[in-house]
Amino acid sequence: MATDRQDPNLGILLFVAYRALEQRAHDALVAAGITDITLAQARIAARIGPHGTRVSELAEQARVTKQSAGFLVEQLEAAGYVERVPDPADRRARLVRLTARADRVVTAANAEVEQVLAEWAEHVGADRLRQVHETLLDLREITDPWR
Repeated sequence: MATDRQDPNLGILLFVAYRALEQRAHDALVAAGITDITLAQARIAARIGPHGTRVSELAEQARVTKQSAGFLVEQLEAAGYVERVPDPADRRARLVRLTARADRVVTAANAEVEQVLAEWAEHVGADRLRQVHETLLDLREITDPWR
């Protein structure tokens, strides 16, 4: 039986999958008793590189204003999840870096992401999910200025 329904475009489908994954990771934090970090704060924290990242870069990557990113970083700093340190490349600048307290957050979120990916692989097949991953890695070369 034919339907008049039009499937969402690829961009919408990627967004829906990302948001589902993001929400599951945040829900896992809450289930682990980590209730003092919001989804907006987690989005900023997830973009902090291993050696730290400037607030302006976090804002650009998260597609928010520098003021919004700064506000979220201030909240994360007050909660003890991040610290600001001098940028070794430019002593006038500051880097935002995850603290040891953030390790529990990262571990809980990453464990849930792995669980979600396992569920997706079960649903569509490991080979198909691997192909999606490989395709997105290839597209990253032309879509991700922060790769």
